[in-house]
Amino acid sequence: MPMTILIASLVAVAVLATVHLFSGKLRFLAGDPRSVWLSLAGGVSVAYVFVHLLPELADGQRAIAEAAGEGLAFLDVHVYLVALLGLATFYGLDRLATESRRRSRKAGGEDSTGAGVFWIHISSFAVYNALTGYLLLHRLNAGLGALFLFAFAMAVHFMVNDYGLRRDHKERYHRIGRWLVTAGLVLGWAVGALTEIPEATIAVLTAFLAGGIIMNVLKEELPEESRSRLWAFASGAAFYATLLLVAT
Repeated sequence: MPMTILIASLVAVAVLATVHLFSGKLRFLAGDPRSVWLSLAGGVSVAYVFVHLLPELADGQRAIAEAAGEGLAFLDVHVYLVALLGLATFYGLDRLATESRRRSRKAGGEDSTGAGVFWIHISSFAVYNALTGYLLLHRLNAGLGALFLFAFAMAVHFMVNDYGLRRDHKERYHRIGRWLVTAGLVLGWAVGALTEIPEATIAVLTAFLAGGIIMNVLKEELPEESRSRLWAFASGAAFYATLLLVAT
């Protein structure tokens, strides 16, 4: 692996870890209606998935089809099924957290998840971050430019994720959760620095992450009670889509 990629990815990990550890101090992200900056960040994240990741997956599909063999030849959309699985997985996790908060409120407690749901939710996001850390080093589209575009999109996406995780888990996320998801990110990068997996597996991981990104952004933007900023979301999506088209 080129030393420049290794060093640049390490810098990216440091930036992403900083987002997780300190985004809670950005008070301008809080409030109702939804912060303009969160909606912008959501637009950037979704644009990256649809303009950059999904076209990459079209290429990765060939590697997956070869690895699957003739026995699964009738499934010519393996990679998109994995993206759907990622979306469905994080939809289920969101429903789990939402129901846990509802039960807590109904019982007269704090509007936050129970301990069991907290550990399930945070463990899942630690794995999600580990995928991100690994893909900083091993992506279908390599190179410094692609690394920068991926790292920036994930940095703003992590701001959106952190906002939702703090809302769901309150103080428990600040004390424990943010450190665990950050550890997942660093661990994923470390595994990536020491190992290299086949292209088909990278395509599968990328697809799952893409589905998760779509779900984690839309669950924050779509609910009516969030009072999200459509113009900011659309502006972020348009800006980053244009940048991706020019850069690639």
